[in-house]
Amino acid sequence: MSQKKEVLSILWIFVTLNYLYCDLIGLMDSSQLNQYLAGNVEGLAINESFLFYASLLMEIPIAMVLLSKLLNKKVNCWANIFAGGVKTLAMIATLFVGDATAYYLFFAVIEIATTTFIVAYAIRWLRLKGDY
Repeated sequence: MSQKKEVLSILWIFVTLNYLYCDLIGLMDSSQLNQYLAGNVEGLAINESFLFYASLLMEIPIAMVLLSKLLNKKVNCWANIFAGGVKTLAMIATLFVGDATAYYLFFAVIEIATTTFIVAYAIRWLRLKGDY
């Protein structure tokens, strides 16, 4: 299997763990937890529609762990560019919702850096001749 595929899959595992751990730590934050229990976080209603769209957004990096290993080079590169771009933009957008905590900013910087790197890595791979 291509080393590039392995690297991309590992990067998606890394960023997914960061997404999950940030959410877990957020549940340990009593002010955040109280908002979740009330069904409204920073003015955003946590309802079935929100949770469905959040699930779709979270499925992107989870699916990319597998797809990065299975897809051929060209499709793989484009899938990583698209997925990395979507997740980068989504994370940047979250920085403008409510007041970001120090732990959230810490994870956000790591997540944005990782997905930006994924996009750049996939672009570099796409430009290489051959099927590496």
